[in-house]
Amino acid sequence: MRTPSLSENERLDDLMKSGRHIIQNTQEFCFSLDAVLLAHFPRVHKNDRVLELGTGTGVIPLLIADEAARIDAVELSPVMAGLAARNVWMNELEAKIFVREGDYRDIAALYKRESFDLVLANPPYRPVTQGQANKIQGVARARHEFTATLVDVVRAAQVALRFGGHFVMVHLPERLGEVAVALHEHQMELKRLRMVQPKAEKAPNMMLVEAVKGANPGGLKVLPPLIVHEDGGSYTHEIFEIYGMEAER
Repeated sequence: MRTPSLSENERLDDLMKSGRHIIQNTQEFCFSLDAVLLAHFPRVHKNDRVLELGTGTGVIPLLIADEAARIDAVELSPVMAGLAARNVWMNELEAKIFVREGDYRDIAALYKRESFDLVLANPPYRPVTQGQANKIQGVARARHEFTATLVDVVRAAQVALRFGGHFVMVHLPERLGEVAVALHEHQMELKRLRMVQPKAEKAPNMMLVEAVKGANPGGLKVLPPLIVHEDGGSYTHEIFEIYGMEAER
C-alpha cells in the first residue's frame, strides 16, 4: 500500500480486507454497512467485468477486487470520483479498478452497451418528496434521488449488462414493489432476495436484490434474513465474518 497525504476532514480507515485501507471525507458521504453487505451479496467470478453505478469513495471495488477480472466505477461527484481514484492508487489497484467521473443516466456515452457481466448499485433510497434531506450536500445526494431515480439506476444497469448478466442492488424493503416493476420493465427479473434486519425481532430496514437480464419471470429465491445485531447490541457472527473480524467473546 502506498502512503497517502490526507487533507482536512479526511481520515484513513482499515477495510480489513487484503490489507486495504480507504480515505474518507467526513464532509461527504462515508460508506456504511449497506455498501459492505452489497459487496458480499453477489457471486463474483474471476473473469467477470464489473460495473458499479455511483461508486462514492470506491469501497465496493476495493472489497471485490480479488474476485473480478476488471472493475469499472462511475461517479457523478468530482470530489468523490477524485477520492475514489486516490483510494485505488493508495491500494495499488490501478490495473484492476478504473474510476470514471460521469453521469450514469447517460451510461451509453460512458461505456459500450452490453459489455458487463455484473452491475452493482447502492443508489439513493428515497424520492426527494420523502423525508428530510441531510444538510451536507454529498450526504443528501447519496440518500435522496436528487441526481438519479430508481428507474435511472435500473435503466443504466439494463444498458450496461450483457444478456444473462446480473444486477445486484441494496435498497429499502418498502420499495420492493417499485423495484420489481422497474426491473421487469427493463428486461430484468428478480432472482434472489435477502432482507436485512437490525435485530431478529425487528422488521427489515434494508434488502439485497439480484436480477438477471433476459431471464424469464419466476424462480425468485428468498434467502433467510440477515440479522445485524444480537439482543445485547453486538454484531451477529455472520456480520463479524462479513467484516472480516473475530466475534467478540
